[in-house]
Amino acid sequence: MPTLHRTIVRPLITEKTSAAYQTRGEYAFEVHSEATKFQIRSAIEQLFGVKVTGVWTSNVRGKEKRMGKTVGRRPNWKKAIVKLREGDTIDIFEG
Repeated sequence: MPTLHRTIVRPLITEKTSAAYQTRGEYAFEVHSEATKFQIRSAIEQLFGVKVTGVWTSNVRGKEKRMGKTVGRRPNWKKAIVKLREGDTIDIFEG
């Protein structure tokens, strides 16, 4: 069971996620692979002081990458998309 600060690994800031939070108010995070939706919801609410209305999660499979003759593999990870209450924002995505 991950702790509060280990539940949220990092925010995902890409063109696709920035368009999602500007139009729909959805924020994307990389989360601990064993974190549940309830743990993700409570961690976001406590860390950023906002109200979460929905959480969607997906497991992202790591890709195989070639480095010369050898083939390496990136690790699997878990992504969470979080929808906030109308009017709430997270400042790290706005800057």
